[in-house]
Amino acid sequence: MSIRITKFSRVLKTIRTTPYPGRVSGHGHRNYSSAVASLETEPDSGLRDYESYRKSMNGGITHKALLVDAVGTLVVPSQPMAQIYRKIGEKYGVSFSEDEILRRYRRAYEQPWGRSRIRYVDDGRPFWQHIVSSSTGCSDSQYFEELYNYYTTEKAWHLCDPNAEKVFKALKKAGVKLAIVSNFDTRLRPLLRALNCDHWFDALAVSAEVAAEKPNPMIFLKACELLGVEAEDAVHVGDDRRNDIWGARDAGCDAWLWGSDVHSFKEIAERIGVEV
Repeated sequence: MSIRITKFSRVLKTIRTTPYPGRVSGHGHRNYSSAVASLETEPDSGLRDYESYRKSMNGGITHKALLVDAVGTLVVPSQPMAQIYRKIGEKYGVSFSEDEILRRYRRAYEQPWGRSRIRYVDDGRPFWQHIVSSSTGCSDSQYFEELYNYYTTEKAWHLCDPNAEKVFKALKKAGVKLAIVSNFDTRLRPLLRALNCDHWFDALAVSAEVAAEKPNPMIFLKACELLGVEAEDAVHVGDDRRNDIWGARDAGCDAWLWGSDVHSFKEIAERIGVEV
C-alpha cells in the first residue's frame, strides 16, 4: 500500500503543475481525472496500481458512477447518414451523390451555429433544417419532417455493444450509478424508449435539456448532480476526444476513450471492478 500511495502522491504532484489540452479555467475539479490523465504516460503497472488503490478506497470498485455518451458509444446509425439522406430525398428531387452529401454535411456541421448559444435547443429543428438543406440542397419541409422523424425510430439506430444490457444490469447490481451524457435534442428520450434501453439508466443529461453542450463541463456536473455523486467518483466513456475526454476531465471526472482505452462495456465494467 505504501508503494501505491507514493505513486499516487507523485502523480498528483506532477498534475498540479502540468495542465492538459482542453482545460477550462475556473474549474478546479482535478483530483482523480487529473491523476489518470498523467498516468496515461505512465507504465501500465502504474495505472493498475492506481486503480487498485481506488478499489481499496471504494469497496472494490474504482468509480461510483458511469457516464456514457449516446451516439458513437451506446448507439450508432444503422445505415450511413448520406445514404439515408439520399434515399429518402430522391422523391423530393435530391440528386447529389452520397459522397457530395457527406462532404456538404461535414462542412455545414463544422461551421459555427450563430442562431443560439447551443446547437440543440428543444427539438433542434432549426439546426437540423439548416444541416439537411445545406447537405442536400433541398428545403422541402415534407422531406425534412420525414427525415427528422426517421431518426427517432429504432430502424435508424442499433446498439454498439449487443451485450450492453447484461453489463449495465451487473453494474447496477454492484451499486454503480448510470447516466447518459449526450449532445442531442429532445428526441433522445423517445429514441432510447424505442430501443428499449431507457430503463438501464438512472439519469439523462441531454444538452437540449440542460442548456450546455460537451465539452462544457457543466453537462457532466449536471449528470453527477442527478446521480448524487461527486465528479471525482465518476468515469465518462465516449468516442470523441475533445467533447468526451477533455470535457469530462475539466469537470473533474475520469474519462476513457471508446475504441481506444476501452472497446466494450464488459471491459468497462471489469476495469471498474465489476465481474459480468
